[in-house]
Amino acid sequence: MSLYEQIDADIKKAMLAKDKIRLQALRGIKKEFIEGKTAPGSNGELSEDAAMKILVKMAKQRRESAQIYTEQNRSDLAEGELAELAVIEEYLPKPLTDDELTAALVEIISKVGAASPADMGKVMGAATKALAGRADGKAISAKVRELLNK
Repeated sequence: MSLYEQIDADIKKAMLAKDKIRLQALRGIKKEFIEGKTAPGSNGELSEDAAMKILVKMAKQRRESAQIYTEQNRSDLAEGELAELAVIEEYLPKPLTDDELTAALVEIISKVGAASPADMGKVMGAATKALAGRADGKAISAKVRELLNK
């Protein structure tokens, strides 16, 4: 079952359970998926890779919004964003721990043949593709910089 079909089935379950927050989050995901399918340059299909990128983007947006709402003492709005974030994260792969991230990046650095900080671009290109959805771009960048400066 594709991610799109899974979201569709879960929307039906949320409707039957009358879970409004979950339903709202799932409908938001489906909307983004449909926009991805109909975007210029797409062939009417949504690959699993593209779907994962959409989910990562949505999770990041929810996280940032919740942080802003918290800073502005709007805990009611922050709670809504965090509830939607929890639903979105159910469909994302389990995030890497710091040790797993380091091990994965060491392997990528050796594959690419990077030896100095000047090779950071090559490493980041490979790392962001390989670790999509499993690690934040900022965390990847910081760890790559640390490893290449050794």
